[in-house]
Amino acid sequence: MRKLILLCGTLAVVGTALADVRMGALFSDGMVVQRETTVPFWGWAEPGEKLTIAASWGASAATTAGEDGCWKVELKTPPAGTGLFIKIVGDNTIELKDVASGEVWFCGGQSNMDFTMKQISGKAREPQFQPLSEYTKNEIATAQDPLLRHIEVPNNPSAYDKVLDFEGSWKSVAPSNTPAMTATGYFFGRELRKHLKDVPIGLLECSWGGTRVEPWISKETYLADPEMAAYYEQEKAALQKRSNAWNPKAAKAKHEAALKKWTDNGKKGRRPGMQTDPVNNQQFPASLHNGMVSAVVPYAIKGAIWYQGESNANYMNELYEDRFSTLIRSWRKEWGRGDFPFYWVQLAAFRAPNAEPLEDDGWASICDQQRRCLKLPNTGMAVTTDIGEEKDIHPRNKVDVGKRLALWALARDYDVKVPAYSGPLFSGYEIHGGKVQITFSQVGSGLMVGHKNLLEDAVETDAPLKRFQICGKDRVWKWADATIVNKNTVEVSHPDIPNPTIVRYAWSVHPAGANLYNKEGLPASMFTTE
Repeated sequence: MRKLILLCGTLAVVGTALADVRMGALFSDGMVVQRETTVPFWGWAEPGEKLTIAASWGASAATTAGEDGCWKVELKTPPAGTGLFIKIVGDNTIELKDVASGEVWFCGGQSNMDFTMKQISGKAREPQFQPLSEYTKNEIATAQDPLLRHIEVPNNPSAYDKVLDFEGSWKSVAPSNTPAMTATGYFFGRELRKHLKDVPIGLLECSWGGTRVEPWISKETYLADPEMAAYYEQEKAALQKRSNAWNPKAAKAKHEAALKKWTDNGKKGRRPGMQTDPVNNQQFPASLHNGMVSAVVPYAIKGAIWYQGESNANYMNELYEDRFSTLIRSWRKEWGRGDFPFYWVQLAAFRAPNAEPLEDDGWASICDQQRRCLKLPNTGMAVTTDIGEEKDIHPRNKVDVGKRLALWALARDYDVKVPAYSGPLFSGYEIHGGKVQITFSQVGSGLMVGHKNLLEDAVETDAPLKRFQICGKDRVWKWADATIVNKNTVEVSHPDIPNPTIVRYAWSVHPAGANLYNKEGLPASMFTTE
């Protein structure tokens, strides 16, 4: 398939000429258009070619391809429905069949969004989580839903040029298609389908495992801010230096030697890969915006869900709040659809839990910065502290991840009455002598000490609250005594700290035992009063 790349404001086409009218992979059979709004359609044709676009629901438009061969129109879309079609006529004719009008959600991030239903249904690293894999395996084998559809942008880094199309197609939920779908996105979409009845849901996936937030931000956004521009130019200079020094023959020889050593050692561990030109590095700032996001903007979406941050825990993590906020604001500006809903997943627990309170933790810092990003309008966060796995950074339980994301959308965007859509969120504190009173928002019908097992709902217990830590001015941390004193308040203290200054909750890469919930069964977010 030919690749379309934007170079210096002009359209360059690799592999063929712009003779026929053509549209990208997004505009293909089975597509889902955002219902009851005005949506853009675009494509390429011979410069100056006249085109008409007509939809089966009565909307139509006419346009002429520009000097660069690009064309774009906007059509009003109908209420939710299926069996629609769209005809585009120029020197040739394209007919898009089985079009659905419904709700389109962008699904982005790194591996916990990228991991497919098939991957999540594999063998769990810890036996107690295998039932979750079996649940997903059964879902793959039995689910049939022609109104839940998915399309994925393939992994494609592009350091400098904007790629405008990709190979892909819309697929609906069926045993032959479901294995390749994003698990997080699938369970989010499944939950929307349950509540929105006959409304089609489209999942537009754009994710890549192991990636930081930086490559998902556009070059234009970097260059618009002096500090970010300096970072971009520094990274660009380093990339060019590495690329100039790269030798393909030497890389091949090194790979062959590593491959032989791996084979001689009984093929233990991961098969060695061959180093490619560093210019293809997917961590380079803007590289995934260029190579992947640019191919879908400004396709009409309802909103976005996001699961990412793990790779920033050890990379400039103190800047995550700023850069993640920048991504959200810049994407909203690029799409031109206002402050569309943007919901993300706070990182789940991972690795061995700490026995003593921590001063610093990069993972916890990312989680707290994710919480702080809730100050942006029309945002939400699914807390997953209680569904992580010590030995796997990819928790098997994507069912609750999808549900908790969907609660935000159902309550905020679809006026569906749900008991609660967020776990308790830190809202303030007061110090009275040796006691700190922490107040929370999103408490539903009240706070509780809870316990959750696999896919079961959390239940109230009479156990003490755990994972609160407290310190004085000396910053010597101790596990705190914590008690729920009313519907939205927890009182925290320690007998050896008469003058407390800071309280933290669940401040760890794996806050095992953290058990503050609301009575609706949603876990409290980690936080610091600092």
